[in-house]
Amino acid sequence: MKNKRIDKFKEIAMNKKKTTLISTSILGALSIGALGFIGNYFYNLALNPTVSKDAIFGTPEEAKATSGEVVDENVDWLLNKSKFSNEYIESFDNLKLHGYKILNEVPTSKWVITVHGYTSKGSDMSGYAKQFYEMGYNILIPDLRAHGKSEGSYIGMGWDDRLDIIEWINLILNNDKTSEIILHGVSMGAATVSMTSGEDLPSNVKAIIADCGYTSVWDQFSHQLDVLYSLPSFPVMNASSLVTKAKAGYTLKEASTLKQVAKSKTPILFIHGDEDDFVPYSMMDELYNATSSEKEKLTIEGAGHAKSSKVNPELYWSTIEKFTNKYIN
Repeated sequence: MKNKRIDKFKEIAMNKKKTTLISTSILGALSIGALGFIGNYFYNLALNPTVSKDAIFGTPEEAKATSGEVVDENVDWLLNKSKFSNEYIESFDNLKLHGYKILNEVPTSKWVITVHGYTSKGSDMSGYAKQFYEMGYNILIPDLRAHGKSEGSYIGMGWDDRLDIIEWINLILNNDKTSEIILHGVSMGAATVSMTSGEDLPSNVKAIIADCGYTSVWDQFSHQLDVLYSLPSFPVMNASSLVTKAKAGYTLKEASTLKQVAKSKTPILFIHGDEDDFVPYSMMDELYNATSSEKEKLTIEGAGHAKSSKVNPELYWSTIEKFTNKYIN
């Protein structure tokens, strides 16, 4: 009788263990499934160009403003008066990427590659392009991958785009080996040109202007996750990063502007509005302090995200001109 009771207790204990293991496995599977769902959701929200970004911006007009103010008169100048030509390059992953090339009416070897922001497009940079044109530069305005007229199934956030910018630099140099090139970008465009600074660039690239760029894709998405959903970075960012690696080939931490500027040999001017609540103003100092090359920084008081050139155009452009004149002959 005693042995039967012991056997019964053993059987109950074994059944409890089996039940616990099954429950743990189910919970684990559910957790993995939930994290997979969360990772896919935020990947699509942030990096899939076919998915609406209204949850991030609210309106299409706000999404367009990531390159600053878009004025019809400037767009008209680009499309109808600048005598631009459509240029194309092939990316390292075989995408056909589009850009606008504008040759100054006064022949010059000075070039600016001016780069748009997140969910924007090259033609939205028409105001900056016109100003640089009036300063005597030739202009190249890329449509970043998955933007404008360029191909692409995901948004590069500056990381893959940095390699595309090198191809645009090569396109200029193939036509004129004596070219002197400035890189200028706003928002994601600023992160793009800053990330480019960490690569082995030709000496023709003389200076970089980064207007309201972020420290890393991880930092920027973590900030938005907190602002929009009041969620901590773990585990959402970790899950999203795994999905991004699988679908886009890079991780959110890998795409670090801070690590790239730490390798820079090219002078960088950082610009940021002190009322920027989309890319935190504090990120400018982080980037400035991490930069290994010659560097300057400009705060535009009262400017929100990508609004510096609108809020104080005189200070914005005079600072850029003074900075670039140090490095352009």
